[in-house]
Amino acid sequence: MNILFITADQWRGECLGAAGHGIAQTPSLDALARDGVRFARHYANTAPCAPSRAGMHTGMYAHNHRVIQNGTPLARRHGNWALEARKAGWRPVLFGYTDTSMDPRGVAPDNPWLATLDGILPGIEAVAPSPGDMDPWPRWLGEQGFGDFADSEAAMRARRKGTEYEDGGAHPLPAAYPKEASDTHFLVDRLLDWLRRGEHGGRPWIAHLSLLRPHPPWVAPEPYNRLHDPADMPPPARAASLEEEGRQHPWLAWKLSGAERRAIDRKRFPQSLSLKPAPADIKKLARWKAVYYGLMREVDDNLGRLFAFLKQHGLYDSTLILFTSDHGEQMGDHWLKGKGGYFDASYHVPLLLRDPRPEADATRGTAVSAFTEHVDIMPTLLDYIGADIPRQCDGRSLRRLAETGTAPAGWREAVHWEQDFRLPGSRLAEERLGLSRRQCVFSVIRDERRKYVHFAGLPPLLFDLDEDGGEFVDRSSDPSCRPLLLEYAGRLLDWRMTHAEQELTDCWLTPQGVFWQPEG
Repeated sequence: MNILFITADQWRGECLGAAGHGIAQTPSLDALARDGVRFARHYANTAPCAPSRAGMHTGMYAHNHRVIQNGTPLARRHGNWALEARKAGWRPVLFGYTDTSMDPRGVAPDNPWLATLDGILPGIEAVAPSPGDMDPWPRWLGEQGFGDFADSEAAMRARRKGTEYEDGGAHPLPAAYPKEASDTHFLVDRLLDWLRRGEHGGRPWIAHLSLLRPHPPWVAPEPYNRLHDPADMPPPARAASLEEEGRQHPWLAWKLSGAERRAIDRKRFPQSLSLKPAPADIKKLARWKAVYYGLMREVDDNLGRLFAFLKQHGLYDSTLILFTSDHGEQMGDHWLKGKGGYFDASYHVPLLLRDPRPEADATRGTAVSAFTEHVDIMPTLLDYIGADIPRQCDGRSLRRLAETGTAPAGWREAVHWEQDFRLPGSRLAEERLGLSRRQCVFSVIRDERRKYVHFAGLPPLLFDLDEDGGEFVDRSSDPSCRPLLLEYAGRLLDWRMTHAEQELTDCWLTPQGVFWQPEG
């Protein structure tokens, strides 16, 4: 089979028509779900972009791969799905980006990817890189006469002149270019051109299509800017005031204070503010949300073009398609904008898998309720191409789930995520929260009924998701919940100990050389 691995960016898990969402319009992805399997409880293992993608690409939890922020290099000792695919004789190609900052050790100083936050995952060939300094899209816009833009960020923020919605305009202002010239359309066209030219040489291929949208800036081309009326958008799920929201936990109060904006040198660390306070302006939030859904429809329409091409050229029934997103988006919920923290909105993401083989016919159109995580993606991709799954992987292949709908023995009963919230170039978080540098971390375990959040050096949190799906009532101080606190803390400790790096503990030096203990 061919492999088409598609990621969107910042796509909340419930935002699919196939998941019953009442606003998001995703007909192409809904059709893919009907022809494949939807994993209804799929979660990212960390945020923001680079740490989450490091988990997807290496199959490792953040406490093992140690990419803790955008711009943190991925250590070269870690393998990834692209390198393993190359070992098995494949040639993975990229259309978009992987958000992989390069390990600077042993890299030539004139390597163009070394000086950018948007580096390329080792082992993958960048046919059409995006975004960042190597992005051809802004140059192409200029060549087509759509404007002279310094970079992709400037191009995506450019809007037509007029009055913005929150200032009295009828609709959110559209992008300065037509939909046929958007970054999403451009990348899908590059992949279609690659397929038309037959650059895969007639052999089975692996293509990673990594689209930025619906990531900000929330500016959409016509007609997607006015597809949804901001006046029809539901209000954010949040407390009556920012101050009241912050009473839930000291870390949340710190985040909502906005002090990070003043603490960080944005010129040196432009990537570090991935989660920030949302504005109080309901009309602005409504405009953002309407455009957010509009950008989702734009992604969906372009994926529809891609799927139609595969069908027209006889490739659809020989191509495995996997679609997911790196993380979600708070979109004003809990007075937060962006991704991160401990709320579900930042970690629950879609996952669709369409296997064309007859072995997958029994589960077509079904939704899997078992908990799945981003660390499962690398083992899944390697399983389908028949490559060995490295010992480093903390996740497991989803192939059996996709073929039978039944979880293998010993499958997880909860999902986990974690975040290191140190600020690069600043110790303000430690000073304000009374923590050491190493204590700026929390871990989360979330099952069907409850969520437990463990902070190093700060109080824990416990939510009853049956009674409080919005995660507003912390039960950790309730005396009757003390046994639950101990139970979930123990489960979290078991998870962390079970998934610590095993390379050194699984080998011994003997007079005859190195002895490895095989798994099982």
